[in-house]
Amino acid sequence: MGARAEPLKAALLSLALLLLLLGAWHLATLPRVGVAPTVALTPEQIEYAKLLGKDPTAGAPVKAEGFPTPAQVGEAVLKNLQSPFHDHGPNDKGIAIQLGHSLLRVGLGFGIAALLAVPLGFAIGMSPLLYRALDPFIQLLKPISPLAWMPLALYTIKDSSISGVFVIFICSVWPMLINTAFGVAGVRREWLNVARTLEVRPLRRALEVILPAAAPTILTGMRISMGIAWLVIVAAEMLVGGTGIGYFVWNEWNNLSLTNVIFAIGVIGVVGMLLDAAFARLQKAVTYVD
Repeated sequence: MGARAEPLKAALLSLALLLLLLGAWHLATLPRVGVAPTVALTPEQIEYAKLLGKDPTAGAPVKAEGFPTPAQVGEAVLKNLQSPFHDHGPNDKGIAIQLGHSLLRVGLGFGIAALLAVPLGFAIGMSPLLYRALDPFIQLLKPISPLAWMPLALYTIKDSSISGVFVIFICSVWPMLINTAFGVAGVRREWLNVARTLEVRPLRRALEVILPAAAPTILTGMRISMGIAWLVIVAAEMLVGGTGIGYFVWNEWNNLSLTNVIFAIGVIGVVGMLLDAAFARLQKAVTYVD
């Protein structure tokens, strides 16, 4: 009974923390009461003040900081979710379209990285000679920020979307490569010895002995890579522009729409959480428990 109550307690605690954060946010953004200014303003100044959310012609409450309230962000959420697929030009696309572009780039870059990293990681894990030969190159290239490759990608590829895919590839390949090699090298010797005793062919041994044993570690590398890829694509799209959730954030910032910026940040977090949860379920599915 106690074990069953733990998830409920955790959910209630999470809800309480959320309400506490929303309450603190609401209190921090409470408006201060002001009066209409006595200084005469030009029509242009009045219009500009209205664009910023203030009406100098009325003695309405004036916000001290201008940071959006929870209610204003809630309105932005509803507005964006009402027409997520609208397309009114390059600078006015729905959040679903922007997310689709970002997920497509992440999926392509991640998939290409997996096609390279998993087989190469298998080879490195099974061959100490190959590991010693390639390890200096891996250690040299792994610490380089993926965004540092963006200028070279733009210069050589000359396409911002494909350059974004390349950046995702370069940031995804290293965790998968290293974890695959580690998982393959860590397969229990007893299982390999039994396979040799039974004269199992190398390909069958790799698919039926090594791969199942190393699968949890490989999925761990994929999970890490996906988290890094989703983080990097937002920054990359801010640099190259065009489409994507990162461009959406940058464009809304240029439009001085903090409510949409906060909404996009929330969307980025939710999508990242769902991607991580999907890989966590896959990892759990391939993990053998005695």
